[in-house]
Amino acid sequence: MTRDDVIRGTAEHIVKVGMLLSAVIHRLALKAVTHDASKWSPEEWPSFEKGTPRLAEVEYGTEEYKAALQEIRPAVDLHQQRNPHHPESSPEGIAGMTLLDLTEMLCDWKAATERNKNGDILKSLEHNRERFKISDQLYAVLLNTVYELDWATAERE
Repeated sequence: MTRDDVIRGTAEHIVKVGMLLSAVIHRLALKAVTHDASKWSPEEWPSFEKGTPRLAEVEYGTEEYKAALQEIRPAVDLHQQRNPHHPESSPEGIAGMTLLDLTEMLCDWKAATERNKNGDILKSLEHNRERFKISDQLYAVLLNTVYELDWATAERE
């Protein structure tokens, strides 16, 4: 193999990876513009319109939060079934999701913390670690992503 072959092969590899990343970006962009669109449906919207203000008043994961969520449970269940970025959408939970679904899920969790009383992505991630039985390895990846994106209010230990 000549030096020119190595250069050409390396350049082709770099271009190919760029094209594949562009495909991922495109899929994520689609998720960005369609995220939670089902909430506008007549089956979901009346409950979310009623329940969202109450959920914003309580801290995520508390008994008060769970009670407020229970008031709109049928709409929440339907929403989670319709949207693959929710672990509840798959019988396998997190293991039934794709990397793109996980990315949307993490973004959703971060945005939700900004709507809830005393919201904190680190607390949310820890709560959801137990709730969804997230493995140590995946938890570390999610946590690393939170820090890489500067979403954490606390310094890393």
